[in-house]
Amino acid sequence: MSGSAEALYRLIKSRRSIRRFLPERISPEIIKRLIEAAGRAPSAHNRQPWRYVILGQTAERARLVEQMRARWVQDLTADGLPADQIEQTVARGAERLQNAPVIILVCLTMSQMDEYPDARRQESERVMAVQSVAMAGSFLLLSAHAEGLGACWMCAPLFVPELVRDVLELPSDWEPQGAIALGYPADEGRDRSRRAFEEVARWQ
Repeated sequence: MSGSAEALYRLIKSRRSIRRFLPERISPEIIKRLIEAAGRAPSAHNRQPWRYVILGQTAERARLVEQMRARWVQDLTADGLPADQIEQTVARGAERLQNAPVIILVCLTMSQMDEYPDARRQESERVMAVQSVAMAGSFLLLSAHAEGLGACWMCAPLFVPELVRDVLELPSDWEPQGAIALGYPADEGRDRSRRAFEEVARWQ
């Protein structure tokens, strides 16, 4: 195994989802490098259907988190969860979105993807775009780790895309897929167990 392969595997194995951050500022140059690295991910037809919104500690972001929090409370209340459980769950998620020095909102656009007359192929085209955006997100997370940053992918925007689009005044074709909380780590995160090779793969 080459030295570069060993270094890459060490980087991958040492990455953790980080949920607590130091207040230290992240330079715009680092953010730009992360976005450019994410852009090296493979994408369907090389259409690169990813779009990003970079949110610092702004009033606009605070307003977004508060409205997402209110909608989350509504949904969990409708699910019949106890009030104390709702408060704990929502507070935990909102804290991560509020306290991270930077949030990178990851969006999908279908504007340059192929269009088909039948629903089956059109749905496959959409799945390809979603896969492309997810791979870009993975590149971004690994690049953040290489920069000494901590990051955590959060799916909350996926549940309220219209709300996110309205609050941030995004283009109508930008579909929020996830939010990456980003900052210098305040802890090392948890090394969660992973399924063994034999559980997830087979020779054929």
